[in-house]
Amino acid sequence: MLQLSFIQEHTDIVIAGLKKRKHVAPETTVQKILTQDGQRKSLQTRLNDLQAQVNQISKQIGMLMREGKKEEAEQAKSKTSALKEDIKAQQEALREVENFLNEALAHIPNIPHESVPVGDSEEDNEVVSLIGEPPAISADALPHWELIKKYDLIDFELGGKITGAGFPVYKGKGARLQRAMQNFFLDKAGEAGYTEVQPPILVNEASGFGTGQLPDKEGQMYKIVDEDLYLIPTAEVPITNIYRDVILEESELPRKHCGYTPCFRREAGSWGAHVRGLNRLHQFDKVEIVQIVKPEDSYTVLEEMRAHVESLLQALGLHYRVLRLCSGDLGFTSALTYDMEVFSAGQKRWLEVSSTSNFETYQASRLKLRYKDKDNQKHLAHTLNGSALAFPRILAAILENNQTPEGIRIPKVLQPYCGFDIIN
Repeated sequence: MLQLSFIQEHTDIVIAGLKKRKHVAPETTVQKILTQDGQRKSLQTRLNDLQAQVNQISKQIGMLMREGKKEEAEQAKSKTSALKEDIKAQQEALREVENFLNEALAHIPNIPHESVPVGDSEEDNEVVSLIGEPPAISADALPHWELIKKYDLIDFELGGKITGAGFPVYKGKGARLQRAMQNFFLDKAGEAGYTEVQPPILVNEASGFGTGQLPDKEGQMYKIVDEDLYLIPTAEVPITNIYRDVILEESELPRKHCGYTPCFRREAGSWGAHVRGLNRLHQFDKVEIVQIVKPEDSYTVLEEMRAHVESLLQALGLHYRVLRLCSGDLGFTSALTYDMEVFSAGQKRWLEVSSTSNFETYQASRLKLRYKDKDNQKHLAHTLNGSALAFPRILAAILENNQTPEGIRIPKVLQPYCGFDIIN
């Protein structure tokens, strides 16, 4: 989250950033925070003064007792008791102000980077690049949900029986393709210098707060009843929380991790054309990349991470485009996000398969993730993450874009992992 010191020192920038995000009444919100922070400082000063008085009088009581001045000592004790009552009142008032500030700061989104275009929705996202050409397939090409049935790759009905809608069962070559993508994506991340981890898929509330899923996205997460644990919406949450309450040495940066996990999201929407088949699921698999870096390096690193994701799409032979998200579509915690979308030939539409984001210090502030420079000064690190890649829509594009009269051709880079070159 934003630090109070940043809001104090850059009030105009914060207000302008919130306006860019279409935040309701940003001036009022910021001014209330600054006013309450002033109140907090006054209460803390008053509390420190009262505690100093108690300490001073306590020393006097000891002296008076040693000198046999019991009556004066009793009077001093009475004064101390009154001061202690005042201290309790000040402490309660201070807690209320601090609770207000913590709550208010938790609900203020990150400030968009200057390159983020102004906009209201995904319709206003900026197309940064368009790579490749739409695949040359027949006019009667099938969407992936029909190909899935034709080649018996995934069973949505069985998943619905076992769990519910949005929880598919992958079968035969469909399951092997899932495993092939997992291994290919992890191997390429390893070649790019990312250290692989296999984190838990359940996280506690502190972890959800640390990366910004809580309280912003609580309604989109599955919660374990009576446990205060949540199924992860992305591996970003447990991997980044490895560094919660950690102080790194500057020489240890950057930290680069990748990890494969299933992901769980209570996605909204009806079972229509745009959410059919693999387009939107409650459970899906994904490989995530995460970096912890020095602030001055983070935007260079963001471009490197974007290039890594693009290299995967190119290796798979997919027609794709890169979008810079506008202020109205930007995630709550992000300062700048690139989305990568692949072209779905069977549906004739674009499918998002990756988001790569720079959070600057927003997550690090919540996580208390810092590093020490050569002068032993502590600074908040910058955190970044990216999907590299999410499986379902990649699989949908592979099936649709590579369908032929003989069957579905598998991208060459996946063939050594899955053990076949065509589905027929």
